[in-house]
Amino acid sequence: MTIGPEHEQPQDSSDVFTVAFGDANAGVYGLVRTSDDSAMAILFAGDEPVAVRADGARIETVEPLRWWRATVGDAVELEVEALAPAAQLSVGAINGYEQLCRVRGTVEGRPVDCLGQRGHAWGRADWSKLELARTVTAWLDEGSAVTLSALRPSSAKHHADESLAASVILDGAPVPVVEPRLSTTYDADGRHVHAGLELWVGDGDGEYPHRAAGSVRCGATLALPGDLRLDCAFFAWHMEGRTGVGRYDIVRRA
Repeated sequence: MTIGPEHEQPQDSSDVFTVAFGDANAGVYGLVRTSDDSAMAILFAGDEPVAVRADGARIETVEPLRWWRATVGDAVELEVEALAPAAQLSVGAINGYEQLCRVRGTVEGRPVDCLGQRGHAWGRADWSKLELARTVTAWLDEGSAVTLSALRPSSAKHHADESLAASVILDGAPVPVVEPRLSTTYDADGRHVHAGLELWVGDGDGEYPHRAAGSVRCGATLALPGDLRLDCAFFAWHMEGRTGVGRYDIVRRA
């Protein structure tokens, strides 16, 4: 599937649109998420959530695949500009794409100017057969990023039983990852606190994968429709001399 402007339109009734960002200098992080039946935003200042809002969240396409606007009442006003082409992600019954972006605006009166992501996914996961779904992004600089999606069936006994799809953006161009690997460390409450990535992109990449390591900056847990739970976190990431931030979300049955 080649992502084009037509994919900015809802593909079916399961579409989920997201804008996420992290300004480490300002200590402001946030996620805006909209779907056909719900909308929400979670905002962090430092390591603490400052607002969780279910109403008034909107993501508007200004120019397909290039420019968007995200607002949450009068609390969030963001302009979101694509810095790279769409990185396609298809895993299980879920299709979609993510784009590395520059995010500018205000959050709860605080100015932000940072890297982030705009995503669009569609397809219905069968939660009677799934244990969890994960979304991982790392925004390293204006031409480098990582995005990964994963689905773990409830029957899984090993990491190899998990379905993963990933892309790494190098010099502004998304490159599909042939063999992505994600490892995660959890705290006593089951929330993710450390993560590691190994990304094998195939022929021409030499014998070593790209590697990244991340640790949690802030996080919170929210209830989603369908008796699901979202553990939303923002991580500090290090990859091959680059540093940045990114989003690591886990959705599971409540």
